[in-house]
Amino acid sequence: MRIKAQIAMVMNLDKCIGCHTCSIPCKNVWTNRAGAEYIWYNNVETKPGIGYPKAWEDQHRYRGGWESDGGSLSLKAGGRTKKLLTIFHNPDMPRLDDYYEPWTYDYQKLTSSPLRKHQPSIRPKSLVTDEPMRIQWGPNWEDDLAGVTATGKGDVNFRDLDYQNYLRFKNVFMFYLPRICEHCLNPACVASCPSGALYKREEDGIVLVDQERCRGWRFCVSGCPYKKVYYNWNTGRSEKCIFCYPRTEAGLPTLCAETCVGRIRYIGIILYDADRIKSAASREDKEVYPGHLEMILDPHDPEVSAHALADGVPASYLDAAKRSPVYKLIKAWRLAFPPHPEFRTLPMVWYVPPLSPMIRALDSSEAVDPGKMRIPLKYLANLLTAGDEAPVRLALERLTALRAHMRSVRVEGKPDTDALERVELNPQMADEMYRLLAIAKYGDRYVIPVVKREYTEDAHVTKGMRGYES
Repeated sequence: MRIKAQIAMVMNLDKCIGCHTCSIPCKNVWTNRAGAEYIWYNNVETKPGIGYPKAWEDQHRYRGGWESDGGSLSLKAGGRTKKLLTIFHNPDMPRLDDYYEPWTYDYQKLTSSPLRKHQPSIRPKSLVTDEPMRIQWGPNWEDDLAGVTATGKGDVNFRDLDYQNYLRFKNVFMFYLPRICEHCLNPACVASCPSGALYKREEDGIVLVDQERCRGWRFCVSGCPYKKVYYNWNTGRSEKCIFCYPRTEAGLPTLCAETCVGRIRYIGIILYDADRIKSAASREDKEVYPGHLEMILDPHDPEVSAHALADGVPASYLDAAKRSPVYKLIKAWRLAFPPHPEFRTLPMVWYVPPLSPMIRALDSSEAVDPGKMRIPLKYLANLLTAGDEAPVRLALERLTALRAHMRSVRVEGKPDTDALERVELNPQMADEMYRLLAIAKYGDRYVIPVVKREYTEDAHVTKGMRGYES
């Protein structure tokens, strides 16, 4: 057993209102430079839909992540030989049109226009080609149900579902999906990079790009199945979310979490067994999530604590892991799940699935059944557990049982524990879940240890930030 610490995030999709407030500060701070106009480290997508870039979830198109063959892991995009043969022509990555072409406007035409009968107008002009253009896609193009009718058919999460059934108004559903880099335990972007520019930090697992080593081959873009590595067309280097590590090192949350209006984000430290990465990632699709869960260790276990300290995990990290909100949501309560575990990168940004309005009204005495929710259980399972409905059903049953219990306490004044017992919860656990999910304070949602580091000239200590300065 080799214990490491990883900083992780959980997002509660039931509380996301799609305001994009998380995206704007991230954009203003980290990607406000020439060549990064189309780069969104954080974007909020509307589901159903094909997302940003187009069809990022369809790995038959992009061939990102890993594949398993008899317990042996290999990159879907190919190994060293394939990369050598395609080093000057890499077809397995999005085109600029799959994001959007950066543009500006010729405001001079407005300010210097002579007096005329009608208001002058200007058209978008490409920053890349300097030619007039049409805007045809963007990071939130499918906002407000556009994806159901326009692009929903291309949503891979409708697998094993009748898509036509959801074109009818009575079955329409919608929820928001905020996305950042997953900072995976088994990152395909790191394994794909020929120049070794991408690396995973030893102390907290954040995945970064060394701008001095990057040669712009873009195999990291094709290797990442979540398409959260971007190519800066001006600098010729790759860029990605850095989990706001200058902030997290000081014990502060990421900008997207700090500014979140709905308070949907939780950040904390988890401990995991690095020796189990290969065995977990090489399982069958539906078994990857259980294997991933087994890797995450209980910090309250004395044996795990002693082993972690012996493996070099700082005591402050161990203390933070014991108070971690993400550990509770991921492992203790089984409420959060990784997006598309079948990609086998073992992502560390997880999601609490959304509840939704009932298809029909229920009597007050009738138990709440996730199968009667408007969002299909199978759709959520395809998104979060490689199609395995059982874990998602349990999470939704626990969330609905929590609501029923708190309603009985707050409204009726008499606790009803029957719903809790059906999902193996007790009133004490329900109260703790309620406080974390509904009324948690700042210090409860973000438990981030302060990093104490001696600054050296080591490449991956001082160079991680180079190239990101504005």
